[in-house]
Amino acid sequence: MTTPAPSKGRLLGGGRVVARVVLVWAAVTGALRLLDMWLDGFSMQSWWQPTVCALILGLLTSVVWPWVVRIAWPIAYFTLGVGTYLLLGAATLAILQAVPGVELTDFGAAVIITVVMSAVGALISSALAVDEDEIFFRRAARRRRKHAPGEDLTEEPPGVVFLQIDGLGYDTVRRAVRDGDMPTFAAWLNDGTHALTRWHTDWSSQTGASVCGILHGSNHDILGFRWYEKDRDHVMACAHPNDAAEIERRHTNGRGLLAGDGASHGNLFSGDAEHVSLTMSSIPVLVPRKVRGPRHDSVGAGYRAYFANPVNVLRTFGVALIDVFRELSAAAKQRRAGVVPRIPRGGFYPLARPGTTVIARDVVVSAIIGDMLAGRPVVYADFLGYDEVAHHSGIERFDTLEVLRSIDQQFARLLRTSRIAPRRYHIVGLSDHGQTQGQAFVDRFGETMEALVGRLCGGAPVAEHGKRRQAESWQVNAALAEATTTGGLIARRLRSRVEDAECAENRPRTSSGSPGEVTRVAPGVVCVVSGHLAMVSFTEHEGRVNLETIEREYPDLLPTLVDHDGVGFMLVHSSEFGPVVLGRDGLKRLATGVVIGEDPLADYGPYADELVKRVDTFPHCADIMINSRYDPESDQSSPFERHVGSHGALGGPQQRGFILHPRSFPAPGEPVGAEAVHHVFKDWLTFLGHGAPAEESVVPVSEVAS
Repeated sequence: MTTPAPSKGRLLGGGRVVARVVLVWAAVTGALRLLDMWLDGFSMQSWWQPTVCALILGLLTSVVWPWVVRIAWPIAYFTLGVGTYLLLGAATLAILQAVPGVELTDFGAAVIITVVMSAVGALISSALAVDEDEIFFRRAARRRRKHAPGEDLTEEPPGVVFLQIDGLGYDTVRRAVRDGDMPTFAAWLNDGTHALTRWHTDWSSQTGASVCGILHGSNHDILGFRWYEKDRDHVMACAHPNDAAEIERRHTNGRGLLAGDGASHGNLFSGDAEHVSLTMSSIPVLVPRKVRGPRHDSVGAGYRAYFANPVNVLRTFGVALIDVFRELSAAAKQRRAGVVPRIPRGGFYPLARPGTTVIARDVVVSAIIGDMLAGRPVVYADFLGYDEVAHHSGIERFDTLEVLRSIDQQFARLLRTSRIAPRRYHIVGLSDHGQTQGQAFVDRFGETMEALVGRLCGGAPVAEHGKRRQAESWQVNAALAEATTTGGLIARRLRSRVEDAECAENRPRTSSGSPGEVTRVAPGVVCVVSGHLAMVSFTEHEGRVNLETIEREYPDLLPTLVDHDGVGFMLVHSSEFGPVVLGRDGLKRLATGVVIGEDPLADYGPYADELVKRVDTFPHCADIMINSRYDPESDQSSPFERHVGSHGALGGPQQRGFILHPRSFPAPGEPVGAEAVHHVFKDWLTFLGHGAPAEESVVPVSEVAS
């Protein structure tokens, strides 16, 4: 049984389309008359001119412009659609000047006319309760019939659309359904078409590890959203295009979840899809083709299709401006009420937030609609808005739930698309992880984890300036080491001698003594944080540094960290006992299961032992892996990044994702780890009748990951 389409509403009939066109024409005619009176540089002399001009402009935007944008799409792409109105303004200026008796001498006036015309069309559609989607559906279906008139997919296996709500935990989604914040989910559950289950993340409960595991079936050696690789002296960042492409190269075997004409939108990785947009590992202007592999589409495909319609541009930017106001208002309310935990939310963030909550969301939805109307067998898309706002506001604050409601509306919108798609479709909702809330480590203890580790390892004190990392918006800002010139004459001379001795021709030093661009928090020490996880590496030792060496060279480091109120447990590797987990009141030897004192993993879920033990086998496992302290009574934990809601490790809701699936699918149980989720999804596709890609194109994971 496929996901049923809602009974509310019908596709537009021919009479309603004609009525809308006539009313929009009349309204634009009236708007042009008003602009004739109010707008400098624009005038019309005769009564018939507004009517004719309205007709010409309507034909320009509805017929001519979609063809022009195929050629001029880079302008729309690199200006997020604003260039669309500039080009339309230029066209309006040229066309209206050719109409006898019309005077239009100002380019700015032409742009205003174009914007007003689009706004009038949107307002008329809303006033008539005409869903703009239905108009788009009819046009798209007509194009599909024109380009593939003989294609019949009704007998093909049903398609599956996987819609990921980034960062939405199982506990939060249940409360959102109960409280009316996700009415679409609630309707599916109440009608009995879908079932809600949870899955347990890996130790690295973040998008990079989860999505790579779900899409490619492997997340081996992915330690965090960013991590340090000692053999390359490089910090890998899942949100960096080249690093994302390298991660995918290491894990793909050519038979990912989306292989065989699938589509990937808004993701970090492609899942071997042939059609991609806004997918980090496949950005063509930044990632070489030999690394990202062949793709039928490109990052611009979704933008090109969406911004071809000027009304989409106007509507999206109108909603984006409203979202900016919402962010400013929500931040002000938190400050006035003294809400804790909270973080600073000023600066550029209010303007950047709509990029994920509105613009990327609308582009991704438009691309999914195109995929469904094209009959693609499997689609996977990531909605990042909830995760982004939860980082800054909190996991269940009112403005965060408002973003969640807007995403839920997109699920209903896509459900309507299935009514005219050439094949049947199932919709699966899921998340890649949850989030655990708490006061940021730096705000609670007065210094960052990086500064703490650096201080304990003999590094110079670092002044805290209150800066915060950007949330997971697929952009990573490079951090360069600041010069540390404190200390006496002899100390500076000794440090200089050490740095000169460590320097090699292929390891250039910055002014701070850091090789390349990787910051050392102390000489020979790198500390990388990823949400609730921190990783410490000692760069002057090859391979994994054992517990005994760390104790000998940095005698204050481990005792201070293990006793810190912000540290839950640490993983180190002993030359005598193998992997050892250290906690404030006890330790656990994972190889034998021996516990001395209290079990440090007791509060971190039933699968903590195996998940931590697995990470110990990773080639790039850090010398010290630090998990933040989780308090089960308050259900809070302090992240090492400056977030309110955060994730990336074990402890609380962050490790519980959800899957909302049709009841007709085989029950998934409670998968543990993203790789297990991948196998569940592949089994579902097999259950529906989707075949595997050709065997000759397959490369074993063990070969590409080595």
